[in-house]
Amino acid sequence: MNKLIRSGKPVLIIFLAATTIFLAVTGVSAADAVQVRVKDIVRVQGVRDNQLYGLGLVIGLNGTGDGTGALANLQMIANMLEKFGITVSAEDLRLRNVAAVMVTADIQSSVRVGDRIDVTVSSIGDAKSLQGGYLLQTPLHAANGDIYAAAQGSLSIGGFVVRGGSSSVQQNHTTVAMVPNGAIVEQEIPQSIIVDEGRLNLVLKEADFSTASRLAAAINQVFINSAYARDQSTVAVKIPEEYHNNIVGFVAAVEELPILPDTKAKVVINERTGTVVMGSDVRIAAVAVAHGGLNVRVEASMQVSQPAGFVGETVTAQDYQIAVEEEPHNLMLLKGSSSVEDLIAALNAIGATPRDIIAILQAIKAAGALYGELVIM
Repeated sequence: MNKLIRSGKPVLIIFLAATTIFLAVTGVSAADAVQVRVKDIVRVQGVRDNQLYGLGLVIGLNGTGDGTGALANLQMIANMLEKFGITVSAEDLRLRNVAAVMVTADIQSSVRVGDRIDVTVSSIGDAKSLQGGYLLQTPLHAANGDIYAAAQGSLSIGGFVVRGGSSSVQQNHTTVAMVPNGAIVEQEIPQSIIVDEGRLNLVLKEADFSTASRLAAAINQVFINSAYARDQSTVAVKIPEEYHNNIVGFVAAVEELPILPDTKAKVVINERTGTVVMGSDVRIAAVAVAHGGLNVRVEASMQVSQPAGFVGETVTAQDYQIAVEEEPHNLMLLKGSSSVEDLIAALNAIGATPRDIIAILQAIKAAGALYGELVIM
């Protein structure tokens, strides 16, 4: 067994194969910024999705369903059998080919009766796998309790699990599955574009004062004095007289307008995967960074002492081998207003790994030298 002592704190080492990724958007000028359509960054107030859910049964599993400790599926099966005129107690059922699941879906306001939508099926019991299962017809309810769709079909888990004795091989998560186009819409979601005093509201998907101001300016260039920004996320647009009877046409015309959106300076860190994503607007103040550490590795092995001729008592003892490694303290200087490109070049120059970069960025933020929002996932 190996132990690692860093800064005086012993921790157990578990060697895992992991892929670390470092992504960065290098500094770009305003002329190189991405221009997008209005429809890609806004939604019309009143047009929205809704969530559906339902409780169902998955059958046809190869002994990987819920065990006897999961009473939900047993009671559901007993209730279903009673509908077919078969009365049986849930306590008498012993089934491993059935699993109780929660079925969820998102339904758009644009779908119509008879359209199909995808559903997600998740085990709520102790089923080992949903591989090869078939979802029985499951009504899907909205928050108001009404049924808007019914789901049924074969499950797709996008992986597999194979077990033999105490060994197993698994790819992907096998207790959550998809049923592509598995639900048929039975009732439409009411859709209404909210028009207040002849104006409709465009809601930004990412709230930002600069983007809201630019959006209003872009609309006013085509439809004179028709738009203004109410706040950082909403732009009110007056419907021209020629579009009073054609609101859809007006929305389509506005959605095709080009706009240069603005974004906040952010650094997003995922410590589990070692991924770092930095926006082009992130800046670093003048700061000196030294990164290094002390690694102490302790390896323990069992030593056995056996007297000659097998006479006497066998003695066992622990033998420890200690190795100390001190990482070089590389010092780098970042000048004021350093861009992401400068930071990447400096970090690459000292051979920093994604894990090192995460620690360095957190330290720079703590020192108040990172001008941007640090998001840790």
